[in-house]
Parts: sequence; structure tokens; C-alpha cells
Amino acid sequence: MKTFTKHLTINTKQRIDFINITSKIEEIVKESEIKDGIILINPMHITASIFINDAESGLIEDFKEWLEKLAPKQFNYHHHQTGEDNGFSHLWRTIMGRETSIAITDGKLDFGTWEQIYYGEFDGQRDKRILIKIIGN
Repeated sequence: MKTFTKHLTINTKQRIDFINITSKIEEIVKESEIKDGIILINPMHITASIFINDAESGLIEDFKEWLEKLAPKQFNYHHHQTGEDNGFSHLWRTIMGRETSIAITDGKLDFGTWEQIYYGEFDGQRDKRILIKIIGN
């Protein structure tokens, strides 16, 4: 059994952004030289998410609208009493999920049709780290 760890740093130009990181993750899998295993991808921040879905721009806009309806940006969250203004971003992260794991088969991500890996940033414009941990042979 072999393990491989790498960190990516992302700094978005916008406070809220959805970034397709599939090609970066594929490069890391290749670098790891692990042919059969599991990859864990974790954004390591409480206002960001890693999730898998279709790479379609309309769907990204749907996510933004849906999240805004569930937890509006302009709301008086209790969290704001601490001096913060990002209560919604913590809720969005919970809704979209913390991390994802994917099987690796023959040295490649074992995806279904149309699946892509996304980094969801909900309180950006500063450096955020993504942990990539691969375990396998």
C-alpha cells in the first residue's frame, strides 16, 4: 500500500466561484503513480466545498440560485454577531458537502458519464488550500 499527499492553493477573483479542478486532479493522480486506489479531495476550509457534478454552465448558475434561496447572502445570521459577514457561506458549504472521494482504476479517475470535480468557493479572494490524499497500489 502506498500513500501520496499533495496540496493545491486556490485564490479566487470573486467571493463566490465554482472552479472545475478535474484536470489538476488528473495530473496529481498521474504524478502519484498509483494505479488502483482511492483519492480524497478536501478543501480544508469551512467556507468551501468539493463536489462532483456535470460541467455545464447553466447548472452552475442553478446552484448559485438554489443556494441563495436556501441561505440568502443578505440575512441577519447569528454568526454575524461575532463581526463576520459570511454566515451564508458556512451554510452553503454544509449543503454542497465537505469533500469527495473517487476510485482510481488503471491510473485514472473512475468517473461516470459527465462527472467532473468542482471546487465551490463561498467566501473567497484569499488563499485556500485543497488537500489531495491518494491511497492505493
